[in-house]
Amino acid sequence: MNTQTTETRETTGGTGRWLLKGVSPLGEEATDVLVVDGLIAQVGAGLSDDDLDERTTVIECGGQILLPGLVDIHTHLREPGREDAETVETGTRAAAKGGYTAVFAMANSNPVADTAGVVEQVWGLGRDAGWTQVQPIGAVTVGLGGKQLAEIGAMAESRAQVRVFSDDGKCVYDPLLMRRALEYVKTFDGVVAQHAQEPRLTEDAQMNEGTVSADLGLTGWPAVAEEAIIARDVLLAQHVGSRVHICHLSTKGSVELIRWAKERGVDVTAEVTPHHLLLTDELVRTFDPVYKVNPPLRTDEDVQAVRAAVADGTIDVVGTDHAPHPTEDKECEWTCAAMGMTGLETALSVVQHTLVDTGAITWRDVARIMSRTPAEIGRLRGQGRPIEPGEPANLVLFDPAAETVVDPATHASKGRNSPYRGLRLPGAVKATFFQGHPVVLDGALTQPHPAAGGR
Repeated sequence: MNTQTTETRETTGGTGRWLLKGVSPLGEEATDVLVVDGLIAQVGAGLSDDDLDERTTVIECGGQILLPGLVDIHTHLREPGREDAETVETGTRAAAKGGYTAVFAMANSNPVADTAGVVEQVWGLGRDAGWTQVQPIGAVTVGLGGKQLAEIGAMAESRAQVRVFSDDGKCVYDPLLMRRALEYVKTFDGVVAQHAQEPRLTEDAQMNEGTVSADLGLTGWPAVAEEAIIARDVLLAQHVGSRVHICHLSTKGSVELIRWAKERGVDVTAEVTPHHLLLTDELVRTFDPVYKVNPPLRTDEDVQAVRAAVADGTIDVVGTDHAPHPTEDKECEWTCAAMGMTGLETALSVVQHTLVDTGAITWRDVARIMSRTPAEIGRLRGQGRPIEPGEPANLVLFDPAAETVVDPATHASKGRNSPYRGLRLPGAVKATFFQGHPVVLDGALTQPHPAAGGR
């Protein structure tokens, strides 16, 4: 067995036997998939009775798509410190409902995940919850303060084995500090995930700078504030020979910079959020703070550019930037409202709506941008693997023909700040298998992995 599956195989077991009958892996030819004790045991049409026994549960899957379990490179679980907004338990329940079998938890908790102790706490909370794998992201700087490097090496060597570092929510704006961080993570094949926001250009900014901000009299957030940091950091990454990842890319100019950098051989990856694939700054005319987010909703031209960039591979992954907030932090005046949107439970449907149903990408591409590549960026073993015998059974069963009217009140997340409330979106997650155990069946949460706390 190869090294990418060794850890998962050793920690699973006793999770039962499941036959997914007539399912379409990656949206292609229908077949049967047998899951036994945490692994994909067989793939082939018409598995005979000899392949089954009385312990096997058969799920009829006609018309449904099987994908590798989704991996979110960008999730805010809030714990420790902001349990009023979200906890690891509620956030991972939301992830499971959305088809995710792994999430990377951002560092802007309280205390900040800038030490080995805090990242191990988050990692342990994920193991105890048992709904999905939780991989902590370590802060780049102490307290996200942008002045001193955090304990990067200690976090990398901790039980959490952190490989992604980010001050997300704040930009690492000091170029020398960013250079040192890139040099440091290079020593253990880590990556710095940059929140690209030049702080001086976005002081008091409330929304995208453009026609709508001028009409509404709100301080604008110029595209160049994102693009200037991306331009600087891809050059730094090239100079150092290190990996850099750009969080929540949102502008047409940013797309062009990433494309240019990749053509030069820079080791850069980039993500886009579901909301930047669908929503525009025209929604801010409602003054509904649910649409207040960082980076802000951009123009339709930007939306079309990021969609095209996903289709041609310039943008590598879709990351949710799931950012739950208490009701009082969003149901207030626009200028006082917190920035952020929930996204774990709607991401796959938004991707279907904006990219698959439009013909821009295939379901095989969905597996790449929402599972395989984010796992590779974060060096996460056992996730994003092919649907083949011997591989870990981290899987999501999805019905693309279903339709759902989004109701945040039914979401597992504590956050109710979904920008899609009332929208009719295509598709529905029918089952999520985490290490061979169905944490979601018939679209509803079941029980956490039976080895929760002992994996």
